Amino acid sequence: MTHSVSRSVGTLAFNGGTFRLDARAVPEETAVAISVGGSTHAVMMATPSHLRELAVGLALNERIVETAAEIERVEIASSDLGVDCRLWLCAARAGEYTVRRRQMTGPVGCGLCGVESLELAQRVLPTVAIRAPQLAPADIEAAIAAMSNAQGLSRLTRAVHAAAFHVTGQGLVVAREDVGRHNALDKVAGHLAEAGIDPATGFLTITSRVSVELIQKAAVMGCGFIAAVSAPTALAIREAEAAGITLVAVVREADFEVFTHPARIAGAPPLPDP
Repeated sequence: MTHSVSRSVGTLAFNGGTFRLDARAVPEETAVAISVGGSTHAVMMATPSHLRELAVGLALNERIVETAAEIERVEIASSDLGVDCRLWLCAARAGEYTVRRRQMTGPVGCGLCGVESLELAQRVLPTVAIRAPQLAPADIEAAIAAMSNAQGLSRLTRAVHAAAFHVTGQGLVVAREDVGRHNALDKVAGHLAEAGIDPATGFLTITSRVSVELIQKAAVMGCGFIAAVSAPTALAIREAEAAGITLVAVVREADFEVFTHPARIAGAPPLPDP
């Protein structure tokens, strides 16, 4: 089977103080496994295009091989779970890789925190109930501005992402920065846990595009609302819909787009059926 690289989704665009139905093209992301000699080396979420190049490039960049000529063949196998990129090495390199794997002390997977199979990349998420009060559109604008004001490291370096947690009527509770958008959200989750704050009582904002891992983290946290500066992937939208999470993205001051579960936003009409 083949995997599309993008799809069109319906949104609710809030622009000029009113909601209107709109549409946007969003990229797909797919679980991609890179295996070497029949053993999974890594599983990551990736755009399902040029995957042969991805597999060969990873093998070169991680010094699995010195040259592409040491890869005897590449097989791309697609399924409903994702894509397996199978590398078969020349005898000398295959032997070296086997020794290298035996010397590894921890998980060899990357991209999904050590996940080493396509099956494990497909997580069953909890459904997040509506508990926090509705947000007004102005609350979203104010929250993104508050997160931006808290980004001291970003202003200094222009090289990090941020995630933040807010409570309606209280404002910004915590903002954290990191070179990895996933790490920034994990830091927020850790702060809330140690402070005894229930994530269901507020909402999240992030500076990055919305990949599926961020939706997964929000669902596990039990937070039902996430607003992002950049656009989501198609898989992130599907996962947010299934998990009961309100996904707002492409926030530009007072304007934004609603991709799932608009009932948590005051004045928002329902989204049309897909």
